[in-house]
Amino acid sequence: MIQFHEIKVGDYLIADNDGDKVQGEVTNLNHNEKQVCVNNGVQDFWYETEQLSAIPLDDNQLTKLKFHKEVHDDGTVKYMKGAFRMQLPAAGDFSKFEIWYRDEHRHILHPINVHQLQNHFYDMTKVHLNDESFD
Repeated sequence: MIQFHEIKVGDYLIADNDGDKVQGEVTNLNHNEKQVCVNNGVQDFWYETEQLSAIPLDDNQLTKLKFHKEVHDDGTVKYMKGAFRMQLPAAGDFSKFEIWYRDEHRHILHPINVHQLQNHFYDMTKVHLNDESFD
């Protein structure tokens, strides 16, 4: 389960409606009721946080988010989107990595989910991370 305070408008999550799980984008938050509105690509639905789950961060998700991948001779892997960078110690190793944007660097010391990367990205760039391209 995801904590309500972690969720921001624009985050990508998995919503579960009686066993029918669909990935969607958070479009609104009801702070009083702690409910989350998620667009499933067709329409918006309100969910309780117990009905939401995170999307694990991996190469496939970064590709969907339009990151460019660069594999280095030493085995490290760098992902780039605009001026934002993310470097893994090895291909597929999301256990710890570094992210940076301009002169701000952050060391992530455990695996994170897509919405958490989106929140780091927004904190650092003031731009929402989504599946649109930009350079």
